[in-house]
Amino acid sequence: MTNIVGHFIDGKRCEDHARLQNIYNPATSKVTKQVALAGKETVEEAISAACAAFPAWRNTPPAKRARVMFKFKELLELNADKICQLIGDEHGKIVHDARSELQRGIENVEYACYAPELLKGEHSKNVGPFIDSWSEFQPLGVVAGITPFNFPAMVPLWMFPLAIVCGNCFILKPSERDPSSTLFIAELLKEAGLPDGVMNVVNGDKVAVDTLLHNDNIKAVSFVGSTPIAEYIYTTANANGKRCQALGGAKNHAIIMPDADMDNAVSQLVGAAFGSCGERCMALSVAVTVGDDAADAFIQKMQNEMKDLKIGEASEPSNDFGPLITQQHKDKVVGYIDSAEEQGATVVVDGRDITVAGYDEGFFVGGTLIDHVKAGMTCYEEEIFGPVLLVVRVENMQQAMDLIDAHEYGNGTCIFTRDGEAARYFSDNIQVGMVGINVPLPVPVSYHSFGGWKRSLFGDLHAYGPDGVRFYTKRKTVTQRWPSTGVREGTLFSMPT
Repeated sequence: MTNIVGHFIDGKRCEDHARLQNIYNPATSKVTKQVALAGKETVEEAISAACAAFPAWRNTPPAKRARVMFKFKELLELNADKICQLIGDEHGKIVHDARSELQRGIENVEYACYAPELLKGEHSKNVGPFIDSWSEFQPLGVVAGITPFNFPAMVPLWMFPLAIVCGNCFILKPSERDPSSTLFIAELLKEAGLPDGVMNVVNGDKVAVDTLLHNDNIKAVSFVGSTPIAEYIYTTANANGKRCQALGGAKNHAIIMPDADMDNAVSQLVGAAFGSCGERCMALSVAVTVGDDAADAFIQKMQNEMKDLKIGEASEPSNDFGPLITQQHKDKVVGYIDSAEEQGATVVVDGRDITVAGYDEGFFVGGTLIDHVKAGMTCYEEEIFGPVLLVVRVENMQQAMDLIDAHEYGNGTCIFTRDGEAARYFSDNIQVGMVGINVPLPVPVSYHSFGGWKRSLFGDLHAYGPDGVRFYTKRKTVTQRWPSTGVREGTLFSMPT
């Protein structure tokens, strides 16, 4: 009988089998499990459990909340092998990549362990005669996170550790395509000592999402995924009076300057473009080469480097990347490559017909390199989310920057150069939220914050780090006076100063 992945509500696994969806091993295309898709009543049950747990958790001292996170971090590290296996089985991510994903998530747990420091407000004595003023950061209540398939461990760990350590209760709706690692991680949080009801996981689809967006008890929603869904989440959440941060799609460009260390740029971009089969919102999917000489040298070196790419299933650590998540997504990626060819680009390295020995039915697409891409082509304008690197040729750095600034997405970008002046000008003026200088994946560390500009982010605050603390809390400012004996102030009709 097929395994059924249920939900985690009020500290225990529960099932809602009214609707089921298949979970595939992307390397074999075989159905390995089914996931229960939560109905409205199941989601509301999770919300009720969180509401019931909130008063006691809100009043738990931050130091005690932090101790749960310290233990949680230890359990994540002890169970890393199992977590990575679950990711590989359902996502297809190679084990070394899954370990890196998990480690980046653990770093956010480490940041959450500093809760007593993060939640300190400001204090001022004698702002007026015998008057003190201070601020404090209080939790919002019950908050929700909706996370994507491409990072089933890391992206949830961007959200719930910080939200919970700030005193909130959390409802997580992970991707229904690869939910098992996320559910297992939630159970580790209970093992770490988190009270029942503080953390809940509901697997589901749009029914679950819309229930969260419309329920009055949900005070904030954090989302990571494609831009059309991000915009829907943001608009709907705001219409229902909720705080919302919604991280959307990307089209990340790397400028290759004529003076760049070409060998280094190529080796960095191979990993940044094709790692995790390109299913990253920070994947470098466009190389903008300045000058034809730089373009030709880049293309030649990329072809040589790509000959050694090793593609296969998740458990083999020598593989570089694995399959795409579903057959439908594979067809979509292949469609973008087809359209590039039809619209006049040159497919230099073609990954459409790759075969992986022993895995003929897997959802594999090989590393693909496409030259002579131009703005306006479908492959350039839209996020491909696959192992495809586009090359756009320009004459100078300003043309490259104008190209990047004109794109609707502004998630991440980088420049490869030896020129400090060019790097400084680029980082100061480019209209993108995360910038790398000779760094192809400029994902901020846990004590900074993650987020793009333009249509890559909806909302005022970025994810995790200092912005995460502000997103999951509300500031309260208290002004207090205890007049000394004999000191009284008369009635005032003007603004106190």
